[in-house]
Amino acid sequence: MAGDYIHTEPDDVLKVLPERKAEAHKGDYGRLLVVGGGLDYVGAPALVALAALRTGVDLAIVAAPEKTAWAINSISPDLITIKLPGRKFGPSAVPELDKHLKRATAVVVGPGLGMSSETRKGVIELTKKLAESYPQLPAIFDADGLKVLATKRELLRNPNWVVTPHAGEFELLTGLNLPAADDQRAKQVRAAAKDLGCVVLLKTGVDIISAPDGRCALNRTGNPGMTVGGTGDVLAGIVGAFLAQGVEAFQSAVAGAFLCGYAGDLCLQDMGYEFVASDLIKKLPLALAKIRRSEGITIGKVQGS
Repeated sequence: MAGDYIHTEPDDVLKVLPERKAEAHKGDYGRLLVVGGGLDYVGAPALVALAALRTGVDLAIVAAPEKTAWAINSISPDLITIKLPGRKFGPSAVPELDKHLKRATAVVVGPGLGMSSETRKGVIELTKKLAESYPQLPAIFDADGLKVLATKRELLRNPNWVVTPHAGEFELLTGLNLPAADDQRAKQVRAAAKDLGCVVLLKTGVDIISAPDGRCALNRTGNPGMTVGGTGDVLAGIVGAFLAQGVEAFQSAVAGAFLCGYAGDLCLQDMGYEFVASDLIKKLPLALAKIRRSEGITIGKVQGS
């Protein structure tokens, strides 16, 4: 473990991919519930769900306010939606989610929710519900869900949970400024994971993933084209798919970071830097196929066309 952390590699993905059995039934490979979306942000939860499907989860279900949910349905026939009451996500929606949480094998909270006072209350209420009634259910808190919980950090203490901040969100969550050097960042992310009591996946030029027990990994797949909006939603969907298929939280985050970045590198090879999040999703099956075939994969040296 050079530098007291590991470097991600294709095997981190390969070892978490489930064996597909001939007698399998729908739902055997996970049911991911995505709680997100609002009047201003329709695409974010759709990207999460579509990325999860392309990573092999059987069902990706988006729970969103009614008008938003109908708009999400129009994006793809592959998406199932739950129409929640109200124009924004709030506390009144939480009881509506209970029966769906009982069937889910993982949940993503936050993409596109917005930051209204009503939504803030709803996220806190949902997080308390998860902690009290579903403590074994793996969860990811991303985007607006993560920002809300920066003021309620004690609610995140669960080793089955993952937070996926970018640099600004990490500073909001911890109150600390990130140092420039990767090894110093790794120390800080490891300390944050221990303090928060959950897995932290810091999204930067070099992703840093740490668990509360001190395990830490650096991921160098990916490229500057992935600054485009929506790539974080794709990452949440990939990690959510692994969680929903029963993979442990730290391993899910490590595999997810590698796979998302590698799919981005395949986009870069084909399109240059001008790709978008939906292109990233389309590359996931090819990325997984190359990993399964153990083809030579260049990490951190991909050049744009």
